[in-house]
Amino acid sequence: MSQSIQAIIAERRSIKKFNGRSVSQSDIVEILDVASWAPNHGNREPWRFIVAAENGLDAIRNTMKECTIPNWGQLPEEEIEKKTAGFKLPGAFVFVVVPEDVRQKERLEDFSAASALIQNAQLLAWGKGIGTCWKTPAWMELPKFRQALDVKPGERILAMLQFGYYDELPKAKARTPIEQKITYFG
Repeated sequence: MSQSIQAIIAERRSIKKFNGRSVSQSDIVEILDVASWAPNHGNREPWRFIVAAENGLDAIRNTMKECTIPNWGQLPEEEIEKKTAGFKLPGAFVFVVVPEDVRQKERLEDFSAASALIQNAQLLAWGKGIGTCWKTPAWMELPKFRQALDVKPGERILAMLQFGYYDELPKAKARTPIEQKITYFG
């Protein structure tokens, strides 16, 4: 990684327009391997991943279409194309699955740890020239989709991470000056 971590944090953007180029499964595994060093209470490592890259791309795209678009088989082709456009261009998908611990404290710790892992993955991907977008579409919780991904009761799909290459870098959105977000105690 030739860029500083500070530069990667400041420059990373969520990519929503991918160019369709596939991301290698080995790059995804390498990113997740390093990202898994995220802090997690008790070293519980409260995550697992469903990765669709290379040969798995067509299968996950078909699964998303069949599970998320009601009556898709009866819709006109142009409407199906419009509804599935976002599925076609990412070069890989990673679904992050976490346990839903019945204890509130542990559940929050697990969600927080997995969120740190997701941020790590996005930063690592950016350092490799791979864009990402963290998505949480409501259809991830549909029983048919959960079953297709073999998500068990007591588990939750926390995120759908899209990985891919891009041709245009989105403009940075303005951030609130940090001084406006700080309250000094004492």
